Amino acid sequence: MTGREHPPLVDERGPRWPIAVAIVCVLALVVGIGVWFTRDRIGLFRSEECRATALDQSVTFQPDQMHNASTIVLIAVKRGMPARAGSIGIATAIQESKLRNLSYGDRDSVGLFQQRPSQGWGTVEQLQEPVFATNAFYDALVKVDGWQDMVITEIAQEVQRSGFPEAYADHEREGRIIASAMSGHSPEGFVCRLDDPTAAGRPDTFVRALSEETGQTATATGQVITVDATDDRHAWAVGAWSVAQAQARNVVTVQVGAREWSRGGGDGAMRWTDAQTPVPAGQVVVTLHEG
Repeated sequence: MTGREHPPLVDERGPRWPIAVAIVCVLALVVGIGVWFTRDRIGLFRSEECRATALDQSVTFQPDQMHNASTIVLIAVKRGMPARAGSIGIATAIQESKLRNLSYGDRDSVGLFQQRPSQGWGTVEQLQEPVFATNAFYDALVKVDGWQDMVITEIAQEVQRSGFPEAYADHEREGRIIASAMSGHSPEGFVCRLDDPTAAGRPDTFVRALSEETGQTATATGQVITVDATDDRHAWAVGAWSVAQAQARNVVTVQVGAREWSRGGGDGAMRWTDAQTPVPAGQVVVTLHEG
């Protein structure tokens, strides 16, 4: 006798897809929390960047660009020029080179300001030195009668002899923000998110560059640089310059009075915090990587 085929068993537990969906949701939540933690706390997946904030507005550029911007602004401060000079210098360099020290350009133009040796600005080698190029720009600027009150398109035409002077106006807002943050008029207005340093800092070259670009003197004890600035505003200018130079000069912390910036790859590096050991107002303490 042939046995009957049994009907397929019915899964009395019901469909399983809600369980699968729940598992997927839990896994997605765990992965999302992990990505958020590594991004915001550890700094992975975040590119290096620097931010200047002033006048309730912010602009961001890459560290090498802000390094050059700090040279442009602080040389104006060193020369005793008004903040507008730094704004004009930054707007010009953004238009001409995007704040990068270029070894090429239109015809024989080179450097941050795309100055031409054939027009008497200096040699190619000199114009590739940001300090020389910046001073040459300001030397030309101060020869323009009434430059403090002129609109930037007029200044660009007088100093740079630009074929497109109206383009400089596009960067005037960026120039004002960066100049204000770096000149000390907007304390705590400049920060950078940076990867860890890969080499030891050089106190000797840091102190020399500080003097050349800011006019302030410093003393070095090991990897710690101390600056007693002229006043609070100059202290914040030196602090902003030190943060902007941090990538190239292997800076790990910058302290201005009771506030401190600490290098890092997460959001913590994008703000100034209370220092554990405050120093007198007007004093700046910069710590370089030991290597």
